[in-house]
Amino acid sequence: MLQEEKLKMHTRSVKHLLSLVGLAVVFGLSGCAKKPVAVTPPPTPPPPPAAVPRPTVTLKASSNFLQQGESVTLSWSSTNATDLDLQPAVGKVSPEGSTKVSPTGSTTYTITATGPGGTATDSARITVAAAAAPTPAPAPAPSFAEWFDQNIKDAFFDFDKSDIRPDARDALAKTAEALRSRPDVKVVIQGHCDERGSTEYNLALGDRRAQAVRQFLISLGISADRMQTVSYGKEKPFCTTHDEECWQLNRRGHFVPAQ
Repeated sequence: MLQEEKLKMHTRSVKHLLSLVGLAVVFGLSGCAKKPVAVTPPPTPPPPPAAVPRPTVTLKASSNFLQQGESVTLSWSSTNATDLDLQPAVGKVSPEGSTKVSPTGSTTYTITATGPGGTATDSARITVAAAAAPTPAPAPAPSFAEWFDQNIKDAFFDFDKSDIRPDARDALAKTAEALRSRPDVKVVIQGHCDERGSTEYNLALGDRRAQAVRQFLISLGISADRMQTVSYGKEKPFCTTHDEECWQLNRRGHFVPAQ
């Protein structure tokens, strides 16, 4: 009886122990089956924006030196530009191209390229030389009549005189110089008088005046055979009014080319 009682107590202890073990296993399995709490990672930052390239531009001239009135070609190219402006006087242009310009004076041309990445510029200096002054055409040689009128000077006299006065000496010195430069020229010296006095008297006075002029030119080195004389007295006046101013014009030794 005692042995049976012990066996029953042992059986109950084993069952109790198995119950505890079973509970532990159940609780352990329940803990393992529980889902872990999800942890949200921080968002990934966006990549930094790509750097926008700056534009580039170049400007060149076919010649940096020209004469006034000539033309020169400007050429340009660019990258990363959406707008190009060429100044002075050209304005908006394509990203690449060329144009002819004719500056009237020395000019610096500047091109400005604009794009999302900023701006860029380049310049070309054109130096314009002043136009050379045209060489004047040589003046036409004067005709013989023009030369004679410009260089052969008359001698004037006082009333009723045939003396060579100072102003006549100066005039005849120029006449002698001109005759020396043209040794082929021969002249006739005419003696003239004003209207006062008789015809005969004035013819004689006119002859004395013509001879006085001829002798003075001989003294200056002009050959006598290049000069003839004639007197017209008062018959061929240069002026016809009746006053001293007019009379003075008529009292002269006058030159004409010899035929």
